[in-house]
Amino acid sequence: MKKKILIGLGILSLLFMLIGAYVIVTVDRATSRLDHLVKLHQVEILREHLLLQIKRVQSDLAWSGTRYASGVDTIVSHGLQMGKGIDRCFLCHHSPQVTEGLVDLKRQTESYEDFLSHVLTLEANRVRREAEKDEAIRRGQDLIAKVNGIIALTSRNLESNTRAVFRQIAITKTMLFLLIAVGPVILMTLGVLFTRALTRPVNTLLTATRRLKGGALDHRVEGLKDEFGELATSFNEMAGSLKEQMQKMQRTEQMVVVGELAAGLGHEVKNPLAGIKAAVNLLSEELTLNREDQDLFSRIVEQVGRLEALMKGFLNFAKPPKPQWERVSVNEVLETTIDFYLVSHRPSSQAFGGIDIQKSMGDGLPRTMADPMQLQQVFLNLFLNAGDAMSNGGTLAVKTLYDAPADSIRIEIRDTGPGIDPEIMGRMFSPFLTTKPKGTGLGLAICRQMIERHGGSVGAENDPAGGALFRIVLPVKRGEEEVKATW
Repeated sequence: MKKKILIGLGILSLLFMLIGAYVIVTVDRATSRLDHLVKLHQVEILREHLLLQIKRVQSDLAWSGTRYASGVDTIVSHGLQMGKGIDRCFLCHHSPQVTEGLVDLKRQTESYEDFLSHVLTLEANRVRREAEKDEAIRRGQDLIAKVNGIIALTSRNLESNTRAVFRQIAITKTMLFLLIAVGPVILMTLGVLFTRALTRPVNTLLTATRRLKGGALDHRVEGLKDEFGELATSFNEMAGSLKEQMQKMQRTEQMVVVGELAAGLGHEVKNPLAGIKAAVNLLSEELTLNREDQDLFSRIVEQVGRLEALMKGFLNFAKPPKPQWERVSVNEVLETTIDFYLVSHRPSSQAFGGIDIQKSMGDGLPRTMADPMQLQQVFLNLFLNAGDAMSNGGTLAVKTLYDAPADSIRIEIRDTGPGIDPEIMGRMFSPFLTTKPKGTGLGLAICRQMIERHGGSVGAENDPAGGALFRIVLPVKRGEEEVKATW
């Protein structure tokens, strides 16, 4: 999100810079055009002034020799001013073609001044003076015509430039008005986009929080990115942790109820069962029974034994024994459990094709504080479940490894049976859940209880290659202090 905000601010800054640069360049261009236009007007004024000076000299020349004639000094002064007017035309910057025209104009002006000088100096020869005067007047008319042509050309150029400048100024004004009108719209649009980019993730998180408050612990936040994505990940982890803690609290409440129930059943059921079993055994020994009755009594004793086993598991689950801590090797406990399983249960499995046990024990596993008998009970229960799942034979794989970053020991037990029914996957470790005809549904629940009392965790899933996979994670505890910290 920080990156988006920085990019947005960068875009806004760039936009303002471009608009500012455009305004500055546009104003500068308009100022330059207006300055050029002013200079053109000044040039036109100078040329009109020059025309007036030429006409004034021409008038002085025409009235010379009459009683209305100006004095010689006045005519000379007017002539000098006319020459200076021509010289001022060269002070401006012109194109080569215009400069050439001005040079020709200056040459004609100098010729005109020469004839004017002749007229003023030829007082004795009246005939020649009149001829010079006529020639001077003619040259003056030519000069006036030429200056009028220059003025006309300048006027046309000035008009054209004036129209172009005002047209450009109108366009610039329109563009500035558009920028003034569109600028706030762009800013509002960007503001709305940024606001939505901020509020949408916040609303998503707020909705998820409300749903979590309402008890929807399975709700997860998805689709958020950047910092909000990290926040969503933390939220999802929190929801998962809350769900796990609530499940643990529910199991604790169940344990309290089961413990109270077990305390009563221990006296109300266990003792009568012992009496029934003893009475049935005594009757079967003292009475003379036929084969059918003996089978009946045997089935009664067998069912009473099942009830006793159920009560024993029930009591162990309700009031689990306190672990007897000692430093053990998980690999050695597994080896012992596998040997016991092979001796006590494998022969019956061999009749259906046999079970092949594959071991992959990790090297360098550290010893940890644990109860070896409880660990052996957990491992044996998982081995027995795997054997029952592979009634026609298969492979039982056992693997251990040390996770150094987490400082924990990982145990994987997998089989090649049909796998776990997806419908009960999430309830695998719930008490009294069983898929066996003669099962109590307490085996996996007791396994998880024992592993959690060791500070670890156990999970089950279906192996992609086939069969079920159980993973056990045990934190390494190297001394009694760590055990006390757990308890």
